[in-house]
Amino acid sequence: MCFAKLCPLTKVFPRMSTENERLLDTTGWRILEELQGNARLTHKELGRRVNLSAPAAAERMRRMEEAGIITGYRAQVDPEKVGLPLAAFVRIEVPGANHKKVEALVVELPEVLECHRATGTDCYVMKVVLASMEHLQKLLDKLVLWGSPVTSIVISSPVPGRGIQRGPIPPEDGG
Repeated sequence: MCFAKLCPLTKVFPRMSTENERLLDTTGWRILEELQGNARLTHKELGRRVNLSAPAAAERMRRMEEAGIITGYRAQVDPEKVGLPLAAFVRIEVPGANHKKVEALVVELPEVLECHRATGTDCYVMKVVLASMEHLQKLLDKLVLWGSPVTSIVISSPVPGRGIQRGPIPPEDGG
């Protein structure tokens, strides 16, 4: 069994660099948790929350940004408040060589918040927000030209987009 204090994370997660492992100590994870909760914290307030001085907190943030751990800061917008109350996941199976065409299309569709290439029967999984069922129908009309879309309407979100959390370290043997 592998415990965080006994086993380096780079051994468990071989794609993690030694520098990232150093940055992701307990304080580093606390910084990420605080910033994911409120990216507008001042360095002074962030430092207070994680027991660092303001300059030390700023330096840790800068190093995490340079290492690519922190990739940006953004505002979260409530889709309903901007006239997009309908959320859905659209899966699409794309036959043949249409992948580039689908990717070029979905990049240009403002309704598509996320698009992921996936394994299995469905080639792409997209999260979309829409004004109405008619709006959804028009979006599907654009997608059906390149494949077979299947839609799931979101009725509630028990876990609405939480941040990355420090979780348990998986066992070395995979079981």
